[in-house]
Amino acid sequence: MKQLKILITTDCFLPRWDGIARFLSELLPQLSTHKVTVVCPAFPGKAPRYKGVRIVRLPLMNIRFGDIQFAQFQYFRIKKLVREHDVVFNQTIGTIGMSSIMAGNSLGKQVISYVHTIDWELASHGVGKYKGTIHWSTRMLARWLYNKCSTLITSSKDMEDILTQNKITPRKVIIPLGINTQKFKPATIMRAKKNIGIKPELFVIGYHGRIAREKNLPTLVAACQRIHAAHENMRLMIIGEGVSGEVPYLPWIIHAGKQDNVVPYLQALDAYVLPSLTETSSMATMEAMAVGLPVVVTPVGSIRDYVADEVNGLVFARQDIEGLIVRLVRLMENPELRKKLGNAARKTILAKRQWKKTTKAIVGELRHNE
Repeated sequence: MKQLKILITTDCFLPRWDGIARFLSELLPQLSTHKVTVVCPAFPGKAPRYKGVRIVRLPLMNIRFGDIQFAQFQYFRIKKLVREHDVVFNQTIGTIGMSSIMAGNSLGKQVISYVHTIDWELASHGVGKYKGTIHWSTRMLARWLYNKCSTLITSSKDMEDILTQNKITPRKVIIPLGINTQKFKPATIMRAKKNIGIKPELFVIGYHGRIAREKNLPTLVAACQRIHAAHENMRLMIIGEGVSGEVPYLPWIIHAGKQDNVVPYLQALDAYVLPSLTETSSMATMEAMAVGLPVVVTPVGSIRDYVADEVNGLVFARQDIEGLIVRLVRLMENPELRKKLGNAARKTILAKRQWKKTTKAIVGELRHNE
């Protein structure tokens, strides 16, 4: 079997954690039989290392867009790398993704983009002003760029339909994201709490991922503030970093910050909440389910494909503080419900969202036109 020269291009990568960084951190070790180069921003901190993977880090711009900071525009450097590789596997449409798509198109290379997000929704929710303008301009940019790709990979039929409805016409392939269930697995919760310094008697509600406006964390904070007033043993744990001011510093809120290994923190939770306004797949939710947590989520993106209300999780409407309170109090007061939903959640991931299936399908697509 021919060794592929794969150029992975991304505007999101370690040591800055988000869903795309998590995706790539799981994928890269599976590509060790190929020659892989990753082009990414030089985010502060130590760059990761993967056997057989070359990482090219580009300097950052001096400006931020919400919690996002893009790399400087270096089209000709990226074009040189594109020329040296067999296939471009792109993840984003920031400065790096944009350059790689344009370069690949001009050189006649196979360009495969995994569409992780509805870019125009993410961009408009992530800013404080000019939401309409940002929504329209990002949608036009996404249409122009994605139409230059050879293949688009999406995580769900809904996402495929959204792209088609927006006149994005390249060949599309659905490859649902999966989870490494050997890594993300249940543990004894009392021991897990002690391991990270939390009193076992506390009831801990958690969130992990980027702290960004579209994640709608103020709704989670407002609900937990009301719950804490009646249940002093409740704590809210936020695992991650991002936009300042989204989560206040209060005695009952645990700011765990960025964690390279979130598993011990997830294992210490009693319940997990995703209050997002927009998502595609939400690896964070699937990771929580793989750990065996009862999840409380908004019905956004393809979450509706794997979370069934009252079966393996609870669903509430976006920005519905009262609805979230009702569901969290139910979980606090009913350990049997927590156990039932958590067990069903892990069974769902084991049956339908295994990472090995995702990897096999992606490698198959990278070889599609060799």
